[in-house]
Amino acid sequence: MGKRVAVVLAGCGVYDGSEIHESSAVLVHLSREGAQAEVYAPDVDQMHVVDHVKGQPTQEKRNVLVESARIARGNIKDLAKLDVKGLDALIIPGGFGVAKNLSTWATQGKNCTVCKEVEDVLKAFHAAKKPIGLCCISPVLAAKIFPGCELTVGHDTECEKWPYAKTAETMKELGCKHVNKHVTEVHVDVKNKLVTTSAFMCNAPMHEIYDGIGKMVKEVVRLA
Repeated sequence: MGKRVAVVLAGCGVYDGSEIHESSAVLVHLSREGAQAEVYAPDVDQMHVVDHVKGQPTQEKRNVLVESARIARGNIKDLAKLDVKGLDALIIPGGFGVAKNLSTWATQGKNCTVCKEVEDVLKAFHAAKKPIGLCCISPVLAAKIFPGCELTVGHDTECEKWPYAKTAETMKELGCKHVNKHVTEVHVDVKNKLVTTSAFMCNAPMHEIYDGIGKMVKEVVRLA
């Protein structure tokens, strides 16, 4: 039997949900590793809805679970029903929905709160010593919940290639160790069984982002 891996989504779309390419890459690489993905999302309203053409918020209201179901091809469960006992690992792709719908990082930074269901799930996998994979912005969830953990969101010096590097500094302020890594690399916190990679935190070609996520998935499955 292949490993059973929970994948937690935050909606559908980079600006207000899960990053679609990252989510798809996670599912493809899990399939390649012979693992079975079980997709979950919280049944809550999105913080807001963004018009992805204009990059501006709209007056629409959307539900995180309903939107995430688009990526999961309808095969999705309410995060409240996740039972860590039957699962071997957890992966949370990035996208601004992580910072808006799974937490309040987008508006409060290091002073954010993490959605209770998401926090409970992360703590349950951590307590069970089961691996957790995080990419792009989603490592901030671990930074908030597991003080002193080791993570990467890429590089800590802002430049054209690393436009979101200030995130690394904020994670350091939370007491985490940030490790600089290229987009095709991962960092493994052996003690906490956390595997992180930068994905779209880096201004990189799509295939390099895809390859980095592949390494993250492979390492998560290996640790499971």
